[in-house]
Amino acid sequence: MEEVKKAAPELECAHCRTTSELTPVLAYVHQGEEKYVCTHCLPMLIHG
Repeated sequence: MEEVKKAAPELECAHCRTTSELTPVLAYVHQGEEKYVCTHCLPMLIHG
């Protein structure tokens, strides 16, 4: 039986607009809305 690879949705960083195809992207919730941030922009989100 052949395995079918599921296509993961492409996520986009809310800050720099890079996609999960290019760099790891993490989800976070702000004011009840789920958003995404790449690992490059994560320090900016943490340290404000």
